[in-house]
Amino acid sequence: MTRFDNRDYVSMTMEFRCNLQCVHCMIEGTMDRLRPESDARFDELLAVNAREARWKGLILTGSEITLRKDLLQLVKRARQSGFSHVRIQSHGMALEQTSFCEALLEAGVDEFFISVAGSDPRRHDEITTVPGSFEKTLRGLENLDRLGGATVLTNTVITRRSVDDLPAIVDALAHIKCLAQMEFWNYWPMREDDEKDLIAPLGLVTPQLRQAVAKAQSLGRSIEIKNMPQCMLGGDANLLVNHQPHLYVDEAFWAEFGRNGFYQCVYRERCASTECLGLTTAYIRKFGWEDGMLAPIGRT
Repeated sequence: MTRFDNRDYVSMTMEFRCNLQCVHCMIEGTMDRLRPESDARFDELLAVNAREARWKGLILTGSEITLRKDLLQLVKRARQSGFSHVRIQSHGMALEQTSFCEALLEAGVDEFFISVAGSDPRRHDEITTVPGSFEKTLRGLENLDRLGGATVLTNTVITRRSVDDLPAIVDALAHIKCLAQMEFWNYWPMREDDEKDLIAPLGLVTPQLRQAVAKAQSLGRSIEIKNMPQCMLGGDANLLVNHQPHLYVDEAFWAEFGRNGFYQCVYRERCASTECLGLTTAYIRKFGWEDGMLAPIGRT
């Protein structure tokens, strides 16, 4: 199932710039006003963990964490304070530089969480809107694979633009031996409507997602699925993992996040699932309640 226990990790948002403009970016309208966590806040986190050993792993995240010039220093300090694992969350383009990969590994990064939007340059680059981004990300993954010493996780956001590409994405990454876990995040906008027409109907998502999951599992990879109704996943229902590591982020983010309107479902009061987030406001406005497709999970 899943390889990592999210309770062992803490995430800190240390950057709010990005050199991609992905069409599904949830925070594109807020990056100019959200602020990364301060150096003082980072120091505080390290001190807490050095004293209490509360978490095993630190995730350095943001819009694109590799844009921080002091990233290597942040990683080294995290390791010195007692974190057994340091993960960076990235689109992976900077990893095409072998020297940068080597420097990150030497500093102490042992986990890389890389976003992959499509299975080939056309599909991926149409979503990131930056020509050449797929080739850079793929070369970065291949560099990590060749250098060794790190575990890779990938993340793919499921939208109308990517839903039919999910199985092919698994195939495109089949040769990356250090890829231990693939995550599939069903898209939601941080607003009450689907202005970009990116939400895919559940009936379209489910068969493509489950085919991708089967392919990934046949390669020995762990899986996490996010933001899907659990009752839609059949035998893959146990792969739904919506809980996340504790996140340090600008408080203004949560006001925006709350607009999604999760936990709406006609069967909510009758359903025993503790992991499902139900539907969002934007989904319901576009496709309705899907009460003929969803079903309450029984109590055991």
